[in-house]
Amino acid sequence: MKIVIAGSGAMGLRFGLLLKRGGNDVTLIDGWDKNIAAVRKSGVKADIDGQTLSAKMPIYKQDEVAQKITNADLIIVFTKSMALDSMLTSIKPVIGTNTYILCLLNGLGHEEVLEKYVAEDHIIMGVTMNAASMPAPGETKFDGNGQTELQCLSASGQQEVQKVVDVFNESKIDSVYSDNVLYSIWRKACVNGVVNSVCALLEGTTVDFGHAKNADAITRTIVDEFADVAEREGIYLDRKEVVEHVESTWTMDHYPSMYQDLVVNHRPTEIDYINGAVWRKGQKYGVATPYCACITNLIHAKEGMLNVK
Repeated sequence: MKIVIAGSGAMGLRFGLLLKRGGNDVTLIDGWDKNIAAVRKSGVKADIDGQTLSAKMPIYKQDEVAQKITNADLIIVFTKSMALDSMLTSIKPVIGTNTYILCLLNGLGHEEVLEKYVAEDHIIMGVTMNAASMPAPGETKFDGNGQTELQCLSASGQQEVQKVVDVFNESKIDSVYSDNVLYSIWRKACVNGVVNSVCALLEGTTVDFGHAKNADAITRTIVDEFADVAEREGIYLDRKEVVEHVESTWTMDHYPSMYQDLVVNHRPTEIDYINGAVWRKGQKYGVATPYCACITNLIHAKEGMLNVK
């Protein structure tokens, strides 16, 4: 399968390396010059439980795409949420009539952007419980393994998307076709809405937060706000199970991606697509979301304090 990875950070490199080793034609796209230079020089390197694997594959900047890549069978987007629209605009020459776009981004509402570029039956919504960090340009460290769920936005595309599931499994990316991936996306958004945002504010790992005195009360309140808003969109979260799922992450001694973006790299966060999205939707539906509103404002205040760019 001819696959383009749009956004080659930690997760993009992880999926790209595995898909390449699975026998696929993989091309990476990124905007970070140091990352591009490292991959061109030494390939993608991965630390998997202390074992180092590597693979060579082409990587281009967005403005090189039109001259370097023809129509892709599958584009997997791993940009930050706020960069999704601009990335797809810049790689539009790669998007053909038979191209499928898979979104594995954290957060909510990305299908509204994807519909501008491909038909509904060529949009794949997904959620992955894999995790990765980026110790250096061109390198990815596997920080956790889990299942990846995929579902076509239109039922008419299920058969073709099942082929993508098969390709993933052949590449050792544990995957299934889901009948309700939006539930899983909201469920994962709860994890990020609690762990990602709070760890960025407290500047600690998931284990640090899990040991905090009021961690359980904070978790339950945020999950309730997500669930209240999700119900207005026809998605009914099992609150008890979601809380247990969020709290199961407290055993992972890991700095979440929002901490890495904000505290380590002083980059803008995806807060507007996680807690901020729930706050906005809550305003739309008349649902109170005071914790999500406060967390969103605090993250933006911290971005300002750190002069993020």
